[in-house]
Amino acid sequence: MTVDPNMLLAIVAMAIATVATRIGGLVLIRFVTIGETQRRALEAIPPAVLMAVIAPTALVTGPAETIATVVTALVAVRLPLLAAVAAGVVTVAILRMALGA
Repeated sequence: MTVDPNMLLAIVAMAIATVATRIGGLVLIRFVTIGETQRRALEAIPPAVLMAVIAPTALVTGPAETIATVVTALVAVRLPLLAAVAAGVVTVAILRMALGA
């Protein structure tokens, strides 16, 4: 196996950019006063990003995955994240067996 130096350099550069962005945000946020509106907007970002990543896959892959996504979302309203994920995995497994997918 050979290592392409350009590929390695690209991976290292992306890692450095990621770490610098995270650390920069933590350092800079100390100098910013966040109001209630900004706090609510910042709290809405993680679920929005998660839906942007999950929705295309859940709605395009098949009926088992789509139904499991709905089940996971419904369980997540009441139970902890681990229970919601477990419910989704079990649902998709059962539906794939039942539907022959």
